[in-house]
Amino acid sequence: MKLLKKICLAAGIATAALLAQAPAVAAGDDLAAIQKAGVIRIGTEGTYAPFTFHQPSDNQLVGFDVEIGRAIAAKLGVKPEFVEGKWDGLIAGLNVNRYDVVINQVGISPERQAKYDFSKPYIASAAALVVRADNDAINGFADLKGKRSANSISSNFAKLAEANGAQVVAVQGFNDAIALLLAGRVDATVNDYLSYLDFKKQQPQAKVKVVAQDDSAEFGRSGVLMRKGQAPLKAAIDKALDEIVADGSYRQISERYFGEDLSAKLR
Repeated sequence: MKLLKKICLAAGIATAALLAQAPAVAAGDDLAAIQKAGVIRIGTEGTYAPFTFHQPSDNQLVGFDVEIGRAIAAKLGVKPEFVEGKWDGLIAGLNVNRYDVVINQVGISPERQAKYDFSKPYIASAAALVVRADNDAINGFADLKGKRSANSISSNFAKLAEANGAQVVAVQGFNDAIALLLAGRVDATVNDYLSYLDFKKQQPQAKVKVVAQDDSAEFGRSGVLMRKGQAPLKAAIDKALDEIVADGSYRQISERYFGEDLSAKLR
């Protein structure tokens, strides 16, 4: 690691950026290590409502992804320990064993599957193209050409915006993107449709609208991310997800945050 840091410094490259490009290397049996420790360490942002955020009343970490993580931990017979970090370095944290898994709406994509393993999807959504309510010039993704879109820079949503010719303006999360949009500093944001529904539930008078959606698998399905080659851990988490759907826990969690049972979309 010290040698890697020296090489990065000499080349003017951030260590985390280089690590993010390299495949995560499995070191032993992660499931066995988790069971021995009695704790599963879960990487998450803590700034991405309604999936992972701190509620204002008591600053407690809550959210759909947080509760899914707690439910998985319970099925594994261990305690959850959440380790928070910014999105741009979140996935790379697996490479340096900062945590065991990431549960943070990480979209399942071929590019990521080449370097990491995923559980089966635990939520399905869509990429939503959000604009101001008075914007009649953007009606579909093709209309993003030459426009400014606020996005987390390395997200699948940012890639979709760029693929349609948009200039991506980097933000930390959904709320920052909406703030820039409402302030007129960007033309749009490509973001998670479920996040949009939650935002509109909280702020129904907000002058924004969805003009298009992309529900392809690359953007619409998220899984628990883990290091490559961890078949026992993947099997255990997949089994836990099946169990929380079967016993009604999943329905209760999804209804709490979205007002409906999302488990049918996983089948």
